[in-house]
Amino acid sequence: MAKSRSTTPDSKQPSGNCFLKWMTRAVLFGIFCVTCGFLDSIKDRWYVFDPPFLHELAKDAVATYPNNPEGMISHILTNLTSTYPQSSPTISLNTDSSEWVFSNAGGAMGAMYIIHASITEYLIIFGTPLGTEGHTGLHTADDYFHILVGEQWAFKPGALEMERYQPGDVHFLPRGTAKQYKMHEGCFAMEYARGWIPLMMPFGLADTFTSTLDIPTLYHTVRITAREMLNNILIGKI
Repeated sequence: MAKSRSTTPDSKQPSGNCFLKWMTRAVLFGIFCVTCGFLDSIKDRWYVFDPPFLHELAKDAVATYPNNPEGMISHILTNLTSTYPQSSPTISLNTDSSEWVFSNAGGAMGAMYIIHASITEYLIIFGTPLGTEGHTGLHTADDYFHILVGEQWAFKPGALEMERYQPGDVHFLPRGTAKQYKMHEGCFAMEYARGWIPLMMPFGLADTFTSTLDIPTLYHTVRITAREMLNNILIGKI
């Protein structure tokens, strides 16, 4: 009686299939990189806020309501809603100035009020009357930190003297750079960032998972940010 041949397939995959898989992955990765590079090169077409205008607005708020953060915030909101009317919006603004949440990031703690959040821009009021200190983060966006009350001190490796920013000053942090900073003895600021905002969120939320475990703050931060981003997407603001 003839013996039947084994039909068990060879356990080794053909090398051609492995090469095809790696080539496919390489092509997809290349397409992803090219797409990201293209989007990064055109992201400025989605910016609405003008940094010089915001700097003048912050200085005017400081001059009109010195050492009065509540008055400054009201002044800023009045001017923003006048410049960017919400009846025919090009940008959505959150005018509920009571909507504050804690912010723990880079070892520093304060509170923030989100005035605007979209894919490519955000504008917030951030600060604390107690003072705080930490790492700025290494971000994919340019950051403009307009001092309203108090002082901010900053330092980067190699510098032997600190940078000092006072009311009316703007601390500009280009994307891809990082510093140590301190909001000395209480400080409030209007912070504007332009770039890829969602990529900044892991830094802004990491301390919640590694340190504070403040789930209610996490919930409200995500809820408000997502709501404001969606409001802007619905009116065509990326």
